[in-house]
Amino acid sequence: MAKEKWPVHGEITGPVVMIGFGSIGRGTLPLIERHFKFDKSRMTVIDPRDDDRKLLDERGIAFLQESVTKKNYKKLLTPLLTAGGGQGFCVNLSVDTGSVDLMRLCRKLGVLYVDTVIEPWLGFYFDATADNASRTNYALREALLEEKRKNPGGATAISTCGANPGMVSWFVKQALVNLANDLGLEFAEPAEGDREGWARLMKQAGVKGIHIAERDTQRTKNPKPMNVFWNTWSVEGFISEGLQPAELGWGTHEKWMPKNARKQKKGSKAAIFLEQPGANTRVRTWCPTPGPQYGFLVTHNEAISIADFFTLRDKKGKVSYRPTCHYAYHPCNDAILSLHEMFGSGGNAQPVHHVLDEDELVDGVDELGVLLYGHAKNAYWYGSQLSLAEARKLAPYQNATGLQVTSAVLAGMVWALENPQAGIVEADEMDYRRCLEVQTPYLGPVRGYYTDWTPLEGRPGLFPEDLDTKDAWQFRNILVR
Repeated sequence: MAKEKWPVHGEITGPVVMIGFGSIGRGTLPLIERHFKFDKSRMTVIDPRDDDRKLLDERGIAFLQESVTKKNYKKLLTPLLTAGGGQGFCVNLSVDTGSVDLMRLCRKLGVLYVDTVIEPWLGFYFDATADNASRTNYALREALLEEKRKNPGGATAISTCGANPGMVSWFVKQALVNLANDLGLEFAEPAEGDREGWARLMKQAGVKGIHIAERDTQRTKNPKPMNVFWNTWSVEGFISEGLQPAELGWGTHEKWMPKNARKQKKGSKAAIFLEQPGANTRVRTWCPTPGPQYGFLVTHNEAISIADFFTLRDKKGKVSYRPTCHYAYHPCNDAILSLHEMFGSGGNAQPVHHVLDEDELVDGVDELGVLLYGHAKNAYWYGSQLSLAEARKLAPYQNATGLQVTSAVLAGMVWALENPQAGIVEADEMDYRRCLEVQTPYLGPVRGYYTDWTPLEGRPGLFPEDLDTKDAWQFRNILVR
């Protein structure tokens, strides 16, 4: 690979269990091999499909073709995670596995844990009998926070530590520090877990909101056939989150709310949701290369956790400051076509799901960053501009999208080994500098860009629109209606 000598960040003294061996599992494996000292004979990969088991056989890594379910997870995982002594590590990169239950088991066993999403057990996303409030990522996160409140401290379990959610929370802190310096503010950088300090800094900088603004321009050699869903990462994961309600952290500067918006009744109340699917909800946003673009307001955990982390409350507990935060995702063109086809067919997913690998793609970039807006410099995007070509040079078995995720998993694993008794943590609470130090070598150019663009611009002016011209950064102007 591009670097002749990669750093070994630590030693895993116990067994390693990877749940899920899809596109992210395949990409994470060589990073674990490269950056950790561990015993391969004590590693097990679990997946219901054996499509890529040859990669494990070549390495002498055990493979178990099995689905991890609510009924079998304790009996299945306990012996694998405890055999032979030392501190084990569970790397959960699967779908339809209950993250909170798995981390509870791991922490009971003294095992370290990391995942990329708060995943429910099979059936949650498509439960027609459940109301939309209970199908939100807000509800999933509240279950995690309840577990954290009930069982503080103990073995480290890192929740939602992929590219987004995960890496983007670290980008937000770095972007905020950059912005504060460029604004000439006098400030001392808060400690990693100083929520009030970070929130005060964001308020001082005048940030009204944050887009997780992403543009994937990776292209395939051949055109997408009909009745097939193509994507550059997990199709099942994208469909699941895309059919959840559109969801966003709701800022204190907002003066208007869509008619189909609903507030949460319990917990932090940091977010709202819309009574419509996120993958069929468009917003106006901006990325450095394309400039202005449409994105999908797909629900993501970071939209809630970031808004919650940067919340200020007065002495009576009333919220005095909170930024709006949401995903604004323009996936690759083939995924756009796949979504259009799916929703045109009544929301019924295509029978064939396929993740485009590095050999099927010809070029393109996954430009993933955070757009901090509403301040004196208008808007500031900070993030990764990783190309397919660069990803191929850096690590095997992944495209640009995948490497942004797998390198964040790597950073989370390093942080867990260095902080093994941190309890349940979200990416927002971790040392962003250390995590980015580990991850940045895999992210291609990581840069910041200021822009004068606002969501009031680029409209043809041929039709009447209900806009707020006094405050360009109102959600009223961002949502495509």
